[in-house]
Amino acid sequence: MRFLVRDRILGIGDDYWIEDEHGSKVFLVDGKAMRLRDTFELKDTHGHVLIDIHQKMFALRDTMVIERDGDALARIKRKRLSLLRNHYRVSMVDGTELDVSGKILDREFAVEYDGELLAVISRRWLHIRDTYGVDVVREDADPALLIAVAVCVIHLAEKEREDD
Repeated sequence: MRFLVRDRILGIGDDYWIEDEHGSKVFLVDGKAMRLRDTFELKDTHGHVLIDIHQKMFALRDTMVIERDGDALARIKRKRLSLLRNHYRVSMVDGTELDVSGKILDREFAVEYDGELLAVISRRWLHIRDTYGVDVVREDADPALLIAVAVCVIHLAEKEREDD
């Protein structure tokens, strides 16, 4: 499954569609403006909220929280020792962890579980400059969750760059 995401997706207060490889709208990222914390909703084409994404208010390191139906699903934060590449840990509520690594700000990174590739986020195979792709490799993976993970790590990386 391949999804196309516009690079401006992380503008707070703006809404952006995520399309499938055939150009059909699949998900809407709804950035919520005027909030104390950075907040997004991932919606289906009918406007139903599939995933809530928000920044954790009080944390030593910037942390994003992903929720589904009001229940916590995952927390995402940068790994402490990641000098050469961007590395983020996605801690799922069931105890499993996903590893996200690569050049996050360049939109070139991978999402893995226990060494197995789940998704690749890349601009490489696209001709449109302001678009990047989310290629979900495993058929049994949750595309909405993987897109939410991509939104979170890109947001955290951009925020970190602004703070430097």
